[in-house]
Amino acid sequence: MRRIFIYTILLSFMLACQSGGSQSSEVNEMTKAEIAKNTGIATLAGGCFWCVESDMKKLPGVLKVVSGYAGGEGKDPTYETYSAMGYIEAVQVYYDPDRVSYEQVLNHFVRHIDPTDAGGQFADRGPGYRSAIFYGNDEEKNAAAQVLRQLERSGKFGKPIVTEILPFTSFYPAEAYHQEYGEKNPLRYKYYRSGSGREGFLRETWKNDQGRTPAAAPKYGKPADATLKKKLTKMQYDVTQKCGTEPPFQNEYVHNKREGIYVDIVSGEPLFSSLDKYDSGTGWPSFTRPLEPGNIVEKEDRSLFMARTEVRSRHGDSHLGHVFPDGPHPTGLRYCMNSAALRFIPKEELEKEGYGQYLKLFAPDN
Repeated sequence: MRRIFIYTILLSFMLACQSGGSQSSEVNEMTKAEIAKNTGIATLAGGCFWCVESDMKKLPGVLKVVSGYAGGEGKDPTYETYSAMGYIEAVQVYYDPDRVSYEQVLNHFVRHIDPTDAGGQFADRGPGYRSAIFYGNDEEKNAAAQVLRQLERSGKFGKPIVTEILPFTSFYPAEAYHQEYGEKNPLRYKYYRSGSGREGFLRETWKNDQGRTPAAAPKYGKPADATLKKKLTKMQYDVTQKCGTEPPFQNEYVHNKREGIYVDIVSGEPLFSSLDKYDSGTGWPSFTRPLEPGNIVEKEDRSLFMARTEVRSRHGDSHLGHVFPDGPHPTGLRYCMNSAALRFIPKEELEKEGYGQYLKLFAPDN
């Protein structure tokens, strides 16, 4: 199904553009060169690939984005044939894993689509425009499932999340005139993006969440065990490394009401914000959602003769606490954390501590 254009003038522009262009050999050569490097690749479909390409380029740590077709059968799909061959308009995102994680790429992606629309995206209708995350291994598959599960739990949408998680099979770069379309044709792209309904939908959906797009951060890692034993108190070590639990009400942050963020005491990776902290009455600091979902790992915990969901940090692999489905609106979740696993950074010190990108969360107009 061909892309629907809102404005007649846009239609004439596009018909003129479609008159030429085969798939770019330059794009193929660049792709081979990038694959040879230590570079992460995410294949994502979110409707019009001009828009997805443009949005994904805005994430720090992304090196290049290629528009194309993914997931179909047969070779060499074109703009005229891809939908009939079962392909979806998609992009391949090349990113630096030392600057941005796969989960952060996915979280950025899902904030720039309508994940509840199974029939296409905005004005673009048909199976060739549906949203999907293509995974290359089990780790990527699990990460995609977790990102979509957290999005569902967030309560941001009143309908089910229907973005598909599909195995990666093939990707063909689109014709040369589709690559970097927004940069080459800024006026036409602006009219299309606005007229399709995408821009208005995203602005309205995320108007109260400015600044929460996962930020590209330095590579956070876990120090050697000998270093941790010197750096951490006995309680901090027991909690983060041995899955211990600190006493309720007798911990550092249970009553902390200052504005700022909470990071992993081991790795420094951002985890939670004071904006999402609330008094659960349990005696431990509790949050309705993570600040950076990509830095959170959830695992089944069957210790103590019960089934619970453990929460760990992704880069530090620290035991943080557990998450329970008895929290307040809007997520209905209670991330019950140990103060001993966290370090609080007040908003006044964010810039000095290297977390300046989060200052905008606490601006008066947010």
